[in-house]
Amino acid sequence: MAEKVLMKGNEAIAEAAIRCGCRHYFGYPITPQTEIAAYMAKRMPKIGGTFLQAESEVAAINMVIGAASAGVRVMTSSSSPGISLKSEGLSYMAGCDLPALVVNVQRGGPGLGGIQPSQSDYFQATRGGGHGDYRMIVLAPASVQEMASLTAKAFDLADKYRMTAMILADGTMGQMMEPVELDEGGYTPVDKPWAASGTGMQREHNIINSLSLVPEELEKLNFARYEKYKAVEENETMYEEYMMDDAEICVVAFGIAARVSKNAVIAAREAGIKAGMIRPITLWPFPAAPIKAAAARCKAFISVELNMGQMIEDVRLASECRRPVCLCNRVGGMIPSPEQVLGKIKEINGGVQ
Repeated sequence: MAEKVLMKGNEAIAEAAIRCGCRHYFGYPITPQTEIAAYMAKRMPKIGGTFLQAESEVAAINMVIGAASAGVRVMTSSSSPGISLKSEGLSYMAGCDLPALVVNVQRGGPGLGGIQPSQSDYFQATRGGGHGDYRMIVLAPASVQEMASLTAKAFDLADKYRMTAMILADGTMGQMMEPVELDEGGYTPVDKPWAASGTGMQREHNIINSLSLVPEELEKLNFARYEKYKAVEENETMYEEYMMDDAEICVVAFGIAARVSKNAVIAAREAGIKAGMIRPITLWPFPAAPIKAAAARCKAFISVELNMGQMIEDVRLASECRRPVCLCNRVGGMIPSPEQVLGKIKEINGGVQ
């Protein structure tokens, strides 16, 4: 039976992780995600779990590697510059094919930037985040409810595909309070035959390693890994369409930008403009198919982002440049208003035939 409570987005992620079997958290405080670490510090000791505030973000991600190698559900969380410090570890995890959850509650950058919300880590998340050829599953919540439900989804996908999954939220989602329904959970740990969890004298020893010094073997591993990624693209892409049946202007947005954009789409409809929205829920795999389909009937696309224009590149690729793709953005911790997005819709609607 689901329980409905009023929670911050950061707290919803932490509680959802606990309810779906996470008993190991390693992290380091950084605004605007510190409530996740604080919540875990309070709850983990009471349920027989492990909370450890590491000496650095680098130490935290390496502790995650150790726990994930043992086959347990484990997570870490941070914000933009902290994720940068974890990037080498993220690459190692991809090379070891380790499942884990990484939460990034984004702040403005580059560098230390500010502590206000941003979506400027889109490239970092969707292009891998570290060195080498790899992907992470990236989910973008647009409500506190999704902060919880996508956390559970992320753990399941990570285990299913032996991949790192990332919740890519913006600072607004982390700090916002909304009612959220929390499932009872009831996750039952399963044996992971690949894990370094002890043999019980029943199987050969497992070795978790990302180093392969024979070029032909490393090539084979990389090709196999991308076959797995192809399966993720075919089976796990998630998105929401809003008023797209007859839309002539397609807004593409995620996170808090999608909530703002939905209001702008409603206002545009009231003004007689046929606007609609596609909201990517998985940023990788990116929902290219619905955008390609929209390109066959829409006059233009508007990418609404809290950055200098990053997702817009994926919109252009998905639409195969068949229609104009325009940017509507704010940066530095600022959020576009519905009026700003509506203004861009009106501008584009009047400028294309």
